[in-house]
Amino acid sequence: MSYLTPLDDLRDEYRRLKPLAEKALSQISDLEFFRSLGPESNSPAMLVKHLAGNMRSRWRNFMTEDGEKFDRHRDTEFVIGNEDTREALMKRWQEAWDLGLVELGSLTDAQLSNMVTIRGEPFTVSRALARQLSHCAYHVGQIVQLAVYFAGADWKTLSIPRGGSEKFNRAPAPYQVKDEGPVPPSGLIGK
Repeated sequence: MSYLTPLDDLRDEYRRLKPLAEKALSQISDLEFFRSLGPESNSPAMLVKHLAGNMRSRWRNFMTEDGEKFDRHRDTEFVIGNEDTREALMKRWQEAWDLGLVELGSLTDAQLSNMVTIRGEPFTVSRALARQLSHCAYHVGQIVQLAVYFAGADWKTLSIPRGGSEKFNRAPAPYQVKDEGPVPPSGLIGK
């Protein structure tokens, strides 16, 4: 039996978030993808754009440069322009997740106590990774909740359905996360 390290656990949790959001997004139309609930709320498209921008900034040269890159313009991540089609945003989303998984795959347990900076503030690698996972999970949860709302009665649950807990507890295997193997080493994702 092999044992997972905390870094392996973090990789697995990070890897679970992307398909969760994508399964939710697959249940809404293009119109709903760009719809927000009010002037101060974000649409799924804005959340996708924001996460892509955030991850691109945080993960690029993760160990050697500040996590807030000079070419990131965070405020524009919450504005949908003419160039921001669903296809274009999902392409950026894919590239950002790929970058994150490559960087996560290249890290070692020995590096967890090393220091990195985000907006000039120092963090251990371990803390920066936990912070990034938390940020992604927060926004993926928002994407899922918006998709549930927009899909309405057509929503297909991504988890244990209401009233299905006892059935789940009798046979949890179909619900368990399938091991997709290790995160590929740097340079292999998206090729």
